Amino acid sequence: MLDPISLGAIGAVLGAVGSGMANEAGKWAWESAGGLVRRIAGREVSAPSTPRELDDVARLVHERVHTDPQLARSWAQFARGVRLPGAPGAALDRPCLPAAPRFFTDRQQALKHLDKEAARPFEGRPRLALLHGPEGIGTSTLALHWGWRQTARFPDGQLYADLGTLAPEAVLGTLLRRLGLPDEEVPPAAADRADLLRRCLTDRRLLLVLDHARSAAQLRPLLASSPGVFTIVVARHPLAGFDALRIPVGPLARRDATRLLTELVGREAISAARATLPAVLDRCAGSPYALRAAALRLTSPPERLEAPAMPEADPVRTAADDAYRALTPDAARLYRLAGLRAWPALDAPAAARAAELDESQAARHLEALADALLVERTDSGRYRYRPSVRAHAERTAATVDGIAACSAAVARVVHRYRDLAVGASRAALPESWRVPSADSPVTFPDRGAAVAALAAEATGLVEAVHAAEEFRDRDTVVLLCRALWPLQLKAGHHEVLLPALRAGVRVADEHVPGTRTAGALHAQLAHTLTELRRWDEAEPEAVAAARDEQSAGHVRGHASAVEFLGLLRLRQWRFDEAYTCFEEAYGILDAIGPDDEGAADLPRARALLERHRGRALRGLGRRAEAVERLQRALRFFRDSGEAYNTARTLTDLAETLLDGGEPAAALPLIDEALAALGRENAAYHVALLRVLRERCVTQE
Repeated sequence: MLDPISLGAIGAVLGAVGSGMANEAGKWAWESAGGLVRRIAGREVSAPSTPRELDDVARLVHERVHTDPQLARSWAQFARGVRLPGAPGAALDRPCLPAAPRFFTDRQQALKHLDKEAARPFEGRPRLALLHGPEGIGTSTLALHWGWRQTARFPDGQLYADLGTLAPEAVLGTLLRRLGLPDEEVPPAAADRADLLRRCLTDRRLLLVLDHARSAAQLRPLLASSPGVFTIVVARHPLAGFDALRIPVGPLARRDATRLLTELVGREAISAARATLPAVLDRCAGSPYALRAAALRLTSPPERLEAPAMPEADPVRTAADDAYRALTPDAARLYRLAGLRAWPALDAPAAARAAELDESQAARHLEALADALLVERTDSGRYRYRPSVRAHAERTAATVDGIAACSAAVARVVHRYRDLAVGASRAALPESWRVPSADSPVTFPDRGAAVAALAAEATGLVEAVHAAEEFRDRDTVVLLCRALWPLQLKAGHHEVLLPALRAGVRVADEHVPGTRTAGALHAQLAHTLTELRRWDEAEPEAVAAARDEQSAGHVRGHASAVEFLGLLRLRQWRFDEAYTCFEEAYGILDAIGPDDEGAADLPRARALLERHRGRALRGLGRRAEAVERLQRALRFFRDSGEAYNTARTLTDLAETLLDGGEPAAALPLIDEALAALGRENAAYHVALLRVLRERCVTQE
């Protein structure tokens, strides 16, 4: 068993607490760690934000606990309550690959290369293969087909991620969730996610398929060096700087192309199309995608087989053009106008806005496009374009519809996302002054459904922000970004939302500086940067939020921004500065008169600041003052019936009493907090309370 006060164990505990801040209980544990480190060191110690800084803090703690038995006991008690998510041997899901196409032909040489790489001795060299070939040539299908043939080789599962246009941290989150980790255990920061993924894959025999990779830099955080992991990367081109077995995938030979067509449509259909078959094979140029698209037309009426005499150089675009020519006019218009931007996941409402159709018509046409292989169905029941197919749709729209109609179609889709986001944000946080007050025709039955809708559409909302900024629709940029607040607050997705929030701040600073709008957007960006542990970037945003809210004369917003700066200081273990910020925020609120905006919120805002002041005082080791502040906050939350804030304050108070050696006084507070959280679905907070309860019992 690992000695809890060994250097390695101390570093592991600090790392686990730092990477566990995806939920409120994890943030509380990090703050508690900061107070304990300060007590152990006898001085303020800044929170580590890099691996080197974490090692320095671990060494400091290690040196001090080995000279003071009481400090060693305090650290050991804290360490016992820290969970290590994804530790070797932990129970995780056994993920599977997406289904491979039924018909598959040729590729024997590539399959042999994959067999050889998977079976070679490890010898300290990770097993890596890079399948590369042009779009539609079947590289993804090859990886999936090989993986399904090899399930016995990988008893711990086969993990798949479509990199697409996602940032590495978003892909890491996807991989961790597919391994079975709940959102509450997925760290917010990219480095912590990468470290956790490596720990999850230690001692496991697993296949990892990374599809549609674009660069070596994109891949580096996603790679594991575990002996039992075999990674297959799929890309359109060889990736410079990526050290792997390179397996090129080229066009199918004519014989294999004919065989694939025969498997798809049957010998009878091939015989019937004998006269046109050579031309079809020429147009497909050995592309499996083009062959599958052509198979649909081999059994169609003859009038739908008309096509230009000369195929394009790209067989995927040739196939798209052939399929497009067979569409009905309404389906063709939807195909063109919905493909004008790289929407990550189209649904019927968005497509209906693009083509000015009703949603039932759009749903039917999307299914027709999917059947024609012009769009792909996603796991979420939505649709997306292949890059080359979308390029064909966009080029055709410019020719057929014209620039003005194309711009109007994109604007309609953006406005659909705006309406959805505004409606969802107001339903998710109806009491919040931070969400936009604009009207929306979109409604939701409850808060949970509204947050779920924002989460499901997160990538589409980000793309809508970029489109609105490109179209100089500044009001829509601002509305969309402000409507993201409930998603940030309740569900995270910070790595996905960050580019949109940066765009919102950029637009606000350029066009409405020094306003409430600018202050609100700076605060949102500061919040997301803080959750991503990018504290140096978060600080100037929080300062800018306070500056703009003060300039606009928005007292409540000014106090909130200063309060947020104090919360950032707590996260950084800068407890003295945090306390100063909370004192300043409390004083700012005094400027709100009984009839002023925000007056009704004053008692609750002050109670929250009392709690925050108590937390800062606890971190400073000023326990008696901390208890006094926390008891004031607790009286308000008990009286107002806020179960969750009552439980959070009880937890702060109980741990403060435990720090002072008063387990008997802490125990009833913990039991009250456990009862308060009974209906709050706060499993992680409950787990931490049980650890505190055990400390009470063992200290008595």
